[in-house]
Amino acid sequence: MWADCRCGESVLCAPPHPVGTVGSDPGEPRKYDPTFKGPIYNRGCTDIVCCIFFIICILGYFAVGILGNAAHLKYVSWTQGDPRKVIYPTDSRGQFCGQAGTPLETKPLLFYFNIMKCASPMVLLEFQCPTTQMCVEKCPDKFMTLLKAYTNKEDFKYYKNFCKEGLEGLTVTQILSSGLCPAMLTPSKPFTRRCFPALDQKKGGEITVGNNSKFDDGEGNIRDAKDLVAGVKNATVVIEARQVVMKIFEDYTQSWYWILIGLVIAMLISLLFIVLLRFLAGIMVWVMIVMVILVIGYGIVHCSMEYVSLKSEAGSNVTLKDLGFQTDFSVYLHIRQTWLAFIIILAIVEVIIILLLIFLRNRILIAIALIKEASRAIGYVMSALFYPLFTFALLSIVIAYWAVTAVFLSTSNQPIYKVFNETACDHSRKICEPANFSTSSMKAECPDSKCLFAFYGGETVYHKYLIGLQFYNVFLFFWCANFVTALGQMTLAGAFASYYWALVKPDDMPAFPIFSSLGRSLRYHTGSLAFGSLILSIIQIIRVLLEYIDHKLQGTQNKCTKFLLCCLKCCFWCLEKFIKFINRNAYIMVAIYGKNFCTSAKDAFFLLMRNMIRVAVLDKVTDFLLFLGKLLIVGLVGIFAFFFFSGRVKAFENTAPNLHYYWVPILTVVVGSYLIAHGFFSVYAMCVDTLFLCFLEDLERNDGSAERPYLMSDRLLRVLNKKNKPEPAQ
Repeated sequence: MWADCRCGESVLCAPPHPVGTVGSDPGEPRKYDPTFKGPIYNRGCTDIVCCIFFIICILGYFAVGILGNAAHLKYVSWTQGDPRKVIYPTDSRGQFCGQAGTPLETKPLLFYFNIMKCASPMVLLEFQCPTTQMCVEKCPDKFMTLLKAYTNKEDFKYYKNFCKEGLEGLTVTQILSSGLCPAMLTPSKPFTRRCFPALDQKKGGEITVGNNSKFDDGEGNIRDAKDLVAGVKNATVVIEARQVVMKIFEDYTQSWYWILIGLVIAMLISLLFIVLLRFLAGIMVWVMIVMVILVIGYGIVHCSMEYVSLKSEAGSNVTLKDLGFQTDFSVYLHIRQTWLAFIIILAIVEVIIILLLIFLRNRILIAIALIKEASRAIGYVMSALFYPLFTFALLSIVIAYWAVTAVFLSTSNQPIYKVFNETACDHSRKICEPANFSTSSMKAECPDSKCLFAFYGGETVYHKYLIGLQFYNVFLFFWCANFVTALGQMTLAGAFASYYWALVKPDDMPAFPIFSSLGRSLRYHTGSLAFGSLILSIIQIIRVLLEYIDHKLQGTQNKCTKFLLCCLKCCFWCLEKFIKFINRNAYIMVAIYGKNFCTSAKDAFFLLMRNMIRVAVLDKVTDFLLFLGKLLIVGLVGIFAFFFFSGRVKAFENTAPNLHYYWVPILTVVVGSYLIAHGFFSVYAMCVDTLFLCFLEDLERNDGSAERPYLMSDRLLRVLNKKNKPEPAQ
């Protein structure tokens, strides 16, 4: 029977892996069962303990986000969390500058009494300048000292805008000793809602502030403008990351509707490809292959043109190493080396794809035939094409809940005040209370110290366990996301298995295969879904912890530690891929036979071990073809997004939004397009995997005789070079 296999099909025609070979025991093959007609409907609940545990953890997840630990915790994340803490600057009393509905609504800018104190190295460690900070309506625009302003009524009126209340009847000395006013004002400009000296550099390299190279510091000293640089630099380093984040956020507010349009286009193209695959599977696969090669080829040509066009541009020959990291990524597009790197990367990808197509040309023909069979199955279960939308909606809810909970947890803190001083003090950087600090022993022992707002945190039981709640939030996010993915896999597997084992299609199939399979999965196998996704989540959270440890040990020179950590990361990456593979096939077996997760995983693993060669050919080649489809969709949408948001096409110049970083919407559209394409193509991938396991079962249960005929379609029989024997003549 195995000798008549056609050229290019010998791998799939190979007999199953023999049982009892030396060194392996892949289990007993399936026996013929005349009563088996596909997915078993008379089934019971599986993995009940894990189901109950999952429900308890979900309830705890809601408690973390909404109620917290009602028995012991004083603060709760959603009720005490405050996202304003990551948006508005805060003054020395912890109040938000410019917040609507507060007395500071008209004072959106933060003013530093003495920016030069920000030059202290402690600023970079504690993210706080040891100087009084207050909210102001606008930044100072002129040089002025308190000593001179005090003698002029109009000047002092202007100066009071940058002072605290309670100046009446006080002398200059009393005002300065009480810290009610800065000793001087310098011309400043708002930058990320903070007032910084308006520094400038003349052609000769001289630093100026307000067109002056020197200024009076208000204490009788004439200082150079360059003395302000260190303080401004440290203060800007502290907020540079926030500045980039705010610019990215502003870009999203300006381009979100165009991003949605791009994602809708990606969804329509993906849906169109899936529908065309249903009716023109063979043609569409070859079209995808050719189009991918052409799109990557166009990318190489375009990058080459950009590389050549920059040849005569001044500064274009600067290397990426010399340029360093720039938050404005558009700078890199003016460097020839950037486009050369793009050319090399795209050329390598192009060569790899072409070589794979050459060496796998015969296997591709087999994979196309299997995709055609999957298209026929999807034709009977058309609702499967829209199931990814349901999965996407559930994942969106999971991601949104995780993100909101993370934000509120990270901001559910109290304002913490610490002692800041210029001279040596035993109480330096200790926690203090601003309300009674002036009469406290700390102030008496350190007369020049101040009690200033430092950060948001706390010393309560809640704050001590806050990192644990964040960890729980991340872990439950992984678990819920994996559960939603597993539910989709089991639902599709049950629907496609009912197609395969139906003797008369569609009469022997359920009226609504997707709804029927979804109902069985939720009613009987929530525990099995939770069990499989729990195992995967534990591995993923371990990988996150390894990445965190690796980040913390970046400065270490211990090569043994680095090597061990690298090995662990590699091992857990491989383990995650293996568990995903086992889980996927275990869910298929659960959908068919209704057994618990461990039994199903064992049965699926042994079934695949008995057919290792077939698995290698089918799984990888089919995945490669479907990946080319995803790559094509991402390439098409990505090219369109690039020309639109970059303004390189004149037709879009007036339509495209004005952005700080046009790579932000482009990257978002590209990543979103891949996720959308992956969602739609996952239907085909799941269909192929389900049909594959079913026909392996079919090969073991049946032999093609009249008594035990193969249940696979005629097309699949021809692909495998098999046939059913006719019934003997009466």
